[in-house]
Amino acid sequence: MLSRNLHIFLDVASHRSFSKAAEARGMSQPALSQAVAQLEERLGEVLFDRTKRPLELTSCGQLFYDRCRKLCDEYQAIEDEVRQLRHGKIVGRVRVASIYSVGLLQMQAYVQRFEQLYPDVKVQLEYLHPDDVYAQVRRDNADLGIVSFPRTRADLECHDWLQQEMGVVVPPSSPLARRQSVELKDLRDLPFVSFTPDLTIRDEIDRVFLEADIEVRHVHQFDNIENIKRAVEIGAGVSILPLDSVRREVEFGLLIAIPFAKTQLTRPLGIIRKRGRPPTAAVSKFRDLLLDARSPEVKTPDRALAAAVT
Repeated sequence: MLSRNLHIFLDVASHRSFSKAAEARGMSQPALSQAVAQLEERLGEVLFDRTKRPLELTSCGQLFYDRCRKLCDEYQAIEDEVRQLRHGKIVGRVRVASIYSVGLLQMQAYVQRFEQLYPDVKVQLEYLHPDDVYAQVRRDNADLGIVSFPRTRADLECHDWLQQEMGVVVPPSSPLARRQSVELKDLRDLPFVSFTPDLTIRDEIDRVFLEADIEVRHVHQFDNIENIKRAVEIGAGVSILPLDSVRREVEFGLLIAIPFAKTQLTRPLGIIRKRGRPPTAAVSKFRDLLLDARSPEVKTPDRALAAAVT
């Protein structure tokens, strides 16, 4: 019972919501709330500040979370090692937090290949805002994080992964739609659908415009590629995006993707992992599968996967 309640507590803390944790565990919210209440009664401390939305851990709750997270992860690692020793094969799970724009179809190709090689390992994918990817890795809620413009930190190690070519994305009705390539000057004064200023990719695009002395009209700003694509589709403006991220829309005739004629603009992708925490065999194998895709050339995830598995 105590072990069950500990895992419930960890799920609530990870989701920062009783209802989301209950849904993820497939149990009723009253039963889940009761389990947390039993744990708080046993400790004689309140673990969550229930007046905050989303939920926040109290100081005691944060201490309890950090220790329980390490305890449960260590137990899982021991269990995996015992099973590996007994059966002579890689077992366990790999938890991956990824930015939204490394799409489900792209990552799923790696996951499917990995699970063919290691059928006793389960890969869990979660798509998040970039800041939340870093947070999940730091909190030990994810073994690996996939981010753009990766940053090495004292508590995080970072591996360069892929370089995604970026280009101009326009609706089929745009005067630029028939062009084979474009230059930055072609975007001068056009309505531009941009990333929000808090994202590194926005800083990089702004830098390129500034160096070329080009001004565009920012008409909409979004913190994810999917919303930018939808805005461009309906004719709200043009944008600069990783060309691979619009592959499906181009295939269905919803968007036109145009490479730059002179400017080379790429988005680097990287893999982050928390320092000081040895990876399990399963995590190491999945990380190696991703890193095997690297090459000096600019490469999309599709071409990278082909290089990794052939």
